[in-house]
Formats: sequence, structure tokens, C-alpha cells
Amino acid sequence: MDLHLTGRKALVTGASKGIGLAIARQLAAEGCRLVLASRDETRLEAARSAILAETPGADIAILAADIARDASAAVLADAHCDADILVNNAGAIPQGTLQEVDQQRWREAWDLKVFGFIGLTRAFYARMAARRAGVIVNIIGMGGERLDAHYITGAAGNASLMAFTRALGGASHRDGVRVVGINPGPIATDRMETRLRAHAERQFGDAGRWRELTADMPFGRPGAPEEIAAATAFLASDRSAYTTGAILTIDGGLANAS
Repeated sequence: MDLHLTGRKALVTGASKGIGLAIARQLAAEGCRLVLASRDETRLEAARSAILAETPGADIAILAADIARDASAAVLADAHCDADILVNNAGAIPQGTLQEVDQQRWREAWDLKVFGFIGLTRAFYARMAARRAGVIVNIIGMGGERLDAHYITGAAGNASLMAFTRALGGASHRDGVRVVGINPGPIATDRMETRLRAHAERQFGDAGRWRELTADMPFGRPGAPEEIAAATAFLASDRSAYTTGAILTIDGGLANAS
């Protein structure tokens, strides 16, 4: 399916690894001009090299920025005011109960994942609305649907971003802009492996047995970053031009499991 994304400019945050890198690869393959953003310039250079090896000639800029800082939103939006697509993906919220995640860690996590998304959306939405064209895709997480007291910081943060996406996306058609979200479930990233290794060490006394913990996942495996990337490309394209204020959950059915 031709998504007609050739020549569109897409800015992806958290693009140096994991889901963000997979999304950048997919958008490059679809012909997008890319801007990769994350805090680590060395990782960004490596990501750009990896994408160019797969898609020679791709137009890829990088910009090291800490999305947790309010000023970064204006820097990114001023430097790339012509972006057609914004993919908010940066952020990692820690596991833990109310007593295990202290106030400072909670604020730091939300400054990146929650307020980082909101700040970038605010900056880019204004520019998109002025052109009456643009798409914002928020990569959120199923923690906002399947609420878990042992991931309370993420449950509350993701639920907030889901409401933000639906509220803004429900009105954004008036400005010619679309705002959508994706809630990934367990996805095979380095972060997931690190978490499962720690779990395997606790449960089996052997971190190397972490793959055994994926056997009970839907379809007997975690999701692939490429599956999130493919959905992102479709939602960002004109093939999905009537979609806004909606959130697609890709979790193998876990959010609705009994």
C-alpha cells in the first residue's frame, strides 16, 4: 500500500533506539524526510547511520535535545517549523508502587513523558494549525488502560496522555490537524529485556532465563517494534485522513484480557 508519505517531513523523539528508531526506519522507507531527536547525540549519529544503510539517500537530520526541558520544545519547533508529522515517543516511566517511586522521580518521569509530549504538541500544533495541515502521533502505552498499582506513575501518566490525545484530537479537525495515539503493550526492546532480566533473576536466580517470561504473552511472544512503526506510518498518512482523537492499542489483547 502506497501511503503517499514521500517528501513529508517527520520529527521523531526518542528516535535513537527501541520503538522510536523503528518508527524512524519505517518513515524513511516510506520516503519521509526525517528529524531524529533524543538526548544522546552519539546514539543519534548511530541511528542515522543505521537508517542510511537500509535506505540510502534518505534525508535525515539529527538534533540532540532534552525533551524534559520546556525550552527544548521551542528549539525543535523553530528549527523544524515545517514538520508535517510529529511523533512524540521520548520517555520512560519507572516501575514501582506509590511508596517506591518518590516525588522527585515521579516529577522527572512526567517532565519527560507527560509534559514533554504536551510541550512539543503545543509548539508544533500552533504551526500546523497555521498551515491547516499536520499530524501528531503520541506513542503512549497500555499502562493507561490496564491499571496496575505496581506501575502507578505510568498508569497515571499514560491515562493523562490518553485523555490529552482524545480531547485535543476531538477538536483538532477544526484546524486541519489530526492528533492520534498508539498504546503499545509489551514490546521487544532493550528496556523490556532489562526489566525481564531483573525479574528472571528474582524468580529463577538466573537473569539469562528472561525469555521464559515471554511464553505466557499473547501469541507466545512480545510485540515487535516494527509492528508499532507500521501502525504509526499508517496513522500519519492520508490513508487514515479521517482518524483523529483516537487511540490504537497494540498489545495482543492484554488490555481486555480476563
